[in-house]
Amino acid sequence: QVQLVESGGGLVQPGGSLRLSCAASGFTLDYYAIGWFRQAPGKEREGVSCISSSAGRTYYADSVKGRFTISRDNAKNTVYLQMNSLKPEDTAVYYCATDLSPLGLCRSQPRMIYWGKGTLVTVSS
Repeated sequence: QVQLVESGGGLVQPGGSLRLSCAASGFTLDYYAIGWFRQAPGKEREGVSCISSSAGRTYYADSVKGRFTISRDNAKNTVYLQMNSLKPEDTAVYYCATDLSPLGLCRSQPRMIYWGKGTLVTVSS
């Protein structure tokens, strides 16, 4: 059974850091691309970052480039999102997702098939 479970969210002050985890089960994570998405209150869900399989190419939304870093630990079957210099506008529920395509390429949100339930990140003083 394919499952993705996010963790690591919480309340942090502006300028602070959090590391989100996306633990996968039911499949071997390093064969597939994994994306992070977020949905802020009253807004549509948007792509944040993605890491492809094998070569581990990474992609970032312009709004988080230089502040967020995506990585994977294949031994733990987990993908991480290190978030630094957090801003109030980063407040959202963060989800990880995959399309389980053997291509292992980062693709757009509509192609994602498996989603975690999300973890809430609140950036506030």
